[in-house]
Formats: sequence, C-alpha cells, structure tokens
Amino acid sequence: MTRQRDVRSCALQVMYQLDAGLDPAAEPTRKALLDSLEESPGDASIHADAVGLGLDAWSNHDEADKAVADLAPEWPTYRQPMIDRNLLRLAIHEIRHAGTPPKVAVNEAVELAKLYGSEQTPMFINGILDRILKAHLGDQQLMIEGTED
Repeated sequence: MTRQRDVRSCALQVMYQLDAGLDPAAEPTRKALLDSLEESPGDASIHADAVGLGLDAWSNHDEADKAVADLAPEWPTYRQPMIDRNLLRLAIHEIRHAGTPPKVAVNEAVELAKLYGSEQTPMFINGILDRILKAHLGDQQLMIEGTED
C-alpha cells in the first residue's frame, strides 16, 4: 500500500471506533486511538496523520450522512454497515474539506471497500459517491479540487 492509503486505512479504523461510541471530545481519545493503531500498517507518523484525518472526517460526519440521505434515501445511515458508512464519510470529507481530487477520493474509497467491506461494498460506495459528485458538479469548489493533482 502507498503511504496515503495506509493513512486512509488507519483513519477508517479510527472512524470505526468513533462510530462505535468512543467520545472524540474526551481528553484521552487521541492517545487511545494512537495506541489502537500500534498493530496497523505504517509508522508513528502514518498513525498520527490517520488519527488527525479520522477525527477531522468524524467532525463532518453529520454533513456526509445528510448528503448520502438526500441522494440515496433508500439507504439511511442506520441501514448501512459501519464500514460502508465510514468509507462514505471519509471520502466525502476528503472531497469537500481535505482538498483531495474527487476521482482520487472515490478510487481510494473503492479500493478500501474491496479490502474491508462485503462483496457488495465496492459497488455501493462507487454508486453513492458517483451520485454525490454528479449532484455537486455545479459547485465551484468541487470543480477546482477536481483539477488538482
């Protein structure tokens, strides 16, 4: 895996823990998250970047959930497997807030879906993110981010 994919993979683990009930506002959370990544791929800098990315993406999870609900009401958050919804949250955060080119964010989410999700997860992730990108094509910020490498 590339360094950035390792960061995303670990960030997904962070988000999974937050989704399971770990309080992001609690003082020891960052250390607990870093400790939980000790057996994960990468070194301390990858783990630190992953915790930062995971916490940042989590801070925008309500926005991401609303975007998915607006475009795919047949798939409310509570019906999505935890991995699937956190892959969507991570990709949407990267597209809207982290400056990741949309095609890169979608491709990385699909690749992580192949590793961690069910057999249907890659198609689900790709389909939802495709709808989100099409819905925001008029958004100037998205267009600017989509042209960067």
